[in-house]
Amino acid sequence: MSSNAHNVAPAWALSAIYPLQNDLPVLAETDVLVVGAGASGVAAATTAAEAGKSVLIVEKYGFAGGAAVAGMSGTICGMYYATARPRQPEQVVYGFTERFRSALAARGGLTEPQLYGKTFTCAHDPHMWAEVADEFLENAGVRILFHTAVTGVVMDGDRYAGVVLESNAGRSVVLAQRTIDASGDAAVVSRANGAYYFGADGRIQNPTMFFRLADVDIDEFDEYYGQDTICPPKLTDMIEQERKAGANLPRSRIWVFRTPRRNELMVNATRVAGRDGRALNVIDPEDFTEGEVVGRRQAREYADFFRKHVPGCASSYLEDTGTEVGVRQTRSIVGHETLRNDDVLQGRKRDDGICRVPWPIELHDSKGSNLHWLLDDYYEVPYLSLVPVAGENIIVAGRCLSAEHEALASARVTAQCFEYGHAAGVASVLSLDENLPYAKIDGRAVRNAMAANGSAL
Repeated sequence: MSSNAHNVAPAWALSAIYPLQNDLPVLAETDVLVVGAGASGVAAATTAAEAGKSVLIVEKYGFAGGAAVAGMSGTICGMYYATARPRQPEQVVYGFTERFRSALAARGGLTEPQLYGKTFTCAHDPHMWAEVADEFLENAGVRILFHTAVTGVVMDGDRYAGVVLESNAGRSVVLAQRTIDASGDAAVVSRANGAYYFGADGRIQNPTMFFRLADVDIDEFDEYYGQDTICPPKLTDMIEQERKAGANLPRSRIWVFRTPRRNELMVNATRVAGRDGRALNVIDPEDFTEGEVVGRRQAREYADFFRKHVPGCASSYLEDTGTEVGVRQTRSIVGHETLRNDDVLQGRKRDDGICRVPWPIELHDSKGSNLHWLLDDYYEVPYLSLVPVAGENIIVAGRCLSAEHEALASARVTAQCFEYGHAAGVASVLSLDENLPYAKIDGRAVRNAMAANGSAL
């Protein structure tokens, strides 16, 4: 695995290291700094704060949720076993995932499990997701800074000592005893010249643009579409016919989810690539921009297709798209340990495993998608896949863990990201209490503490 960045425009400077002694004002000093308020960041911050640590979380948007809300990837995938003939969902992941799931459901912000091929998933209301996250963070006593971006890293030798923040108020520093990079993009690690890589020799999964359709006759739609959220062959055939007639509908096998709202569907139908057909890497803002323009246009075309051709959708309209494209993969850190493809395929269990994963290898690229099911089984993710190979006082949580390309296509989903954050929060508490670097913490101790918190391990 290379520590060199691939497919990133060379004009963009990445490294942004500041010495401990600098001229910037210190905004705060904290035990634990969490960068990114997606599923992993919310779990990490809540876990560490509930254990009595001072915690500050920073987020570039004005709300928590990351890909689940800004990207509108509005399902909690990865909670249930896959089976050859699924009849009832069997949950296998609990812990912080279950706490958040229960809180969403109590607000009416989550559907019952919906069939997804050989497994199940639940769809959520993104606004309620953000509200639940606010409640978790505030009740735990976490200091929250929305509308704030990390632009640099404060280093004391090889020790991460804090970050440089930028907002409309200006630039300042937060000093932290421990930092959790829950950005999803290894934003802190990369700015400190930490080792990372992009997928398989620079080839990463493509983004998507989720959208929602309103004013759908759900009963009529269900009668046509069926209960599986993966579309029936007759719809695939219809999409392909329309494509041959000139419609901009590049993906034939699409997924449609019922949402907690009345008469609404959430649709994952787009295949976002460059206009020239190349794969996009959304670390590059030009690729990010192109992906969103292309994605919105495709969403409009699919929405028009649904209205004209799909039963129950004659009065439907495009309600909204994600604030950004749904990002599946960018940087992965080089960790002290790496989740291997064979670990997934063999369902490897481990005494230092900090998360169960029953989700299939769900691999998307600019040419198509592929599912490899893990039937009646799961594997476990090693603790040290969250710990960068170089640098002290830093741990990651979320999709930027150290994993091979196909393994990440399984391990990156929401239920698991909650549990990676849970693990990072627990590890931060242990690191502070025992005055140990993250790499010296026994993964079994993290696992045991998570199990005491309700994780099924």
